[in-house]
Order: sequence, then structure tokens, then C-alpha cells
Amino acid sequence: MSEHAIEFLRGWIGEKVQCQHSPVKIEKQAETLAEECCAKAAEEGILLEDIQEEVGDIKELIASRLEEVAEENAHETKSDKPSE
Repeated sequence: MSEHAIEFLRGWIGEKVQCQHSPVKIEKQAETLAEECCAKAAEEGILLEDIQEEVGDIKELIASRLEEVAEENAHETKSDKPSE
């Protein structure tokens, strides 16, 4: 995958991926974001095949990142609670 495609994907995911707590919401958001990502990549002149060659299924990658963010936020929320 080209360096431009890698930079685009990292930046796009970092900007767009937000926490969702429900697995159903994560799946739906991943699908929506994957479609947006593909459209934006096309606007940037980046071939979907270039991205998929490196990362596989974009929707799965985004869903995985959404789950990671949700876990990080859940952990931070638990850490913020005062000890009793």
C-alpha cells in the first residue's frame, strides 16, 4: 500500500472513530464509516484495492478500532471512580 494511502487511512480513522458502547451500534457505525472512508479515499485518488491489500476488510478494521476505543473508555471510566 502506498505511503499516501496509509497516512490517509490512519488520519481518517483517528478523526472519525468515536466510542460506541453497544455491539449493535459498533457494527452499524463501522458499516457507515467504512462507506464514508471508501468515498473519501476515492476523492483523494486512493484506490480501495490499495487499502484492502494492506488491511483487509475496512469495515472489520473500523469495527475493531471502535471496540478498542469503547474498551479504553470503559477502563478510563472505572479508573475515574473514587475508591471506597
